[in-house]
Amino acid sequence: MVQNDLSRAARFASVYALMRAAADVADHWVQTDYQAVTKGERDNELGQSSWRGRRACASHVAAYTATQGAVLLLGGRALGLGLRPSRVAVALGLSAVSHYVADRRWPIREVADRIGSGRFVRLADRGMNGGYLMDQAWHHGFEACAAVIAAT
Repeated sequence: MVQNDLSRAARFASVYALMRAAADVADHWVQTDYQAVTKGERDNELGQSSWRGRRACASHVAAYTATQGAVLLLGGRALGLGLRPSRVAVALGLSAVSHYVADRRWPIREVADRIGSGRFVRLADRGMNGGYLMDQAWHHGFEACAAVIAAT
């Protein structure tokens, strides 16, 4: 029984490390400047829809998810993790949906406002960017959940 628990733990740690590394590459190297600048555009006060923002975010998330999928496939094979494709698909789906929600930006600000962290999420001085830090924490948390799904 202990052997099986250790195998699951090692598989989880490996999957999480692969997903996190892929996420950093996808967010900071694969994402285009246009996607980074535009993905958070929101409907304006006149009710005009920001399809540009939604499309930019969706295209970023598609490339992000493809990067995570490729890294999981290649890394999983190289490490002999024996990942099940159906579980990997569900894990990537969770990662993609949660990433889209966070990268639209306004949902993170609304959650932060509701939990009393509204000032921090808007902090952009003293060498800090609260929005980026909360965005990354959101991604780490959902990637950990996705890694549990993929590894079991």
